[in-house]
Amino acid sequence: MVIERFGGRERAAAVYRRFRERGRMAPEGLKYVGSWVEPDFGRCFQLMECEDPRLLEEWAAHWRDLVEFEFVPVVTSAEAAESIAPLL
Repeated sequence: MVIERFGGRERAAAVYRRFRERGRMAPEGLKYVGSWVEPDFGRCFQLMECEDPRLLEEWAAHWRDLVEFEFVPVVTSAEAAESIAPLL
């Protein structure tokens, strides 16, 4: 899970402008799954998939002048349930 902090509408507008002009700029091997944005454009929550976390850093380098990033490794609910099952 990628948490992006835009810092408001003006900064978000610059992000959306760059996206319109250049696309996501994700390296091969980094898959965009979906995203959700707070109504005030404070934060965006993106679900991305990759085997190598360095790909996230490579992608973020294209956006760091506009966005603050937090990367949170997540698993699906099914994967979490399977991993906790032996303790139940």
